[in-house]
Amino acid sequence: MLREILFPLVLCLVAFVAFDILEGQRDTARLERDNALFEVAGLREAARISGEMLADRDAIDLKRTLELDHERASNLELRRTVDDGGQRLLVNATCSAAGTEKASAGGVADAKPAELAADARSDYFTLRDQLALSKQMILGLQDYVHQVCLR
Repeated sequence: MLREILFPLVLCLVAFVAFDILEGQRDTARLERDNALFEVAGLREAARISGEMLADRDAIDLKRTLELDHERASNLELRRTVDDGGQRLLVNATCSAAGTEKASAGGVADAKPAELAADARSDYFTLRDQLALSKQMILGLQDYVHQVCLR
């Protein structure tokens, strides 16, 4: 008779311990799942922010590249016009006459406005291109700092 009472009691005790162990494992699994979901949400948010930052960077780059292309095209058109003789590159300069010498018939008073020498023109246009590039690089970096880094 003791055997008939003890067997179900031990069986219930084993079932209770097994249930308690399973319940602990279930709680651990839920905690791990919740932590993983939290990490996934954080990674998704980081990916979203990174995507927005890359899109902003690309928009800045496109804008500045288009402006640079426009400035370079304008510079090239000016170079062609000057090379064809349709326009002159004038220098803002004054020429003073020698104090004691007499001006000849083609003296300073009759002189044309000062103009760049032909060999200096290519340097002038190179400087204009470099200035346009530097300007767009600086503006692009400023835009990047204000629109991407400081947000």
